[in-house]
Amino acid sequence: MNKLNIDFKKVNDLVPAIIQDAESNVVLMLGYMNQEALDITLETKRVTFFSRTKNRLWTKGETSGNFLNVVSLTVDCDNDTILIKAKPVGPVCHTGDDTCFAEENKSKTLFIDQLRAIIKDRKNNPTDKSYTASLFAKGINKIAQKVGEEAVEIVIEAKDDNKDLFMGEAADLLFHYLILLEAKGYELDEVMEVLIDRHDKK
Repeated sequence: MNKLNIDFKKVNDLVPAIIQDAESNVVLMLGYMNQEALDITLETKRVTFFSRTKNRLWTKGETSGNFLNVVSLTVDCDNDTILIKAKPVGPVCHTGDDTCFAEENKSKTLFIDQLRAIIKDRKNNPTDKSYTASLFAKGINKIAQKVGEEAVEIVIEAKDDNKDLFMGEAADLLFHYLILLEAKGYELDEVMEVLIDRHDKK
C-alpha cells in the first residue's frame, strides 16, 4: 500500500529519489525507487533502490557497508519525486567520494539549526530536568552572565595547548550564546544578515 500517495504509474513505476545528508543538507546521490524499494526502505530504515541497469532491487551499501540510514522521507508537490534525508555510513559514491557529485560533505554546522530548535522548545515548554529551561527561568541577567563566564574561560584555555579543553569551552560558549539570542528574541539568521551586509560592503 502506497501510504505516501506517490504516483508510480505516472512515471512507469519508477520515481527518482534524491538523497540528502540529514546534517549538512548536501545532496549525496540520485537513485530510483519502485513501490517495493520504497517499502523495504521504510521497513529497514536503510535506503534501497531499484537498479535500472541490473533490473533488481539493491540496498545502498549492501557490498561496501556504506549504508544510507534514513532520517526522514518526503514527497514533492507532484507526488512523483522522493526526498530522503539520511545519515551516510562512509563515502556514498563508488569512487570513494563523499557524494556522487564529487563534493565534500564534511560540514556539521547545520546542527546549529537543530540545536536552536531544541533551545526554543526548552524555552516554550520548560521542564524541571532541563538545564536550558532553568537558565531561561533565571532571566536575562543570569544568561548574559553565563555567556561572559564562558567567554573568559575560552580565553584562558586559548593560552594553553589542550585541544580537548579548548573545544569544550568553545562548545559551552556557543551553546550559551544561542540561549542568549533566544532569550532576547533574536534569531541567529539576523546575526548572519549583519555579517553578510558587512561582507558585501567590503
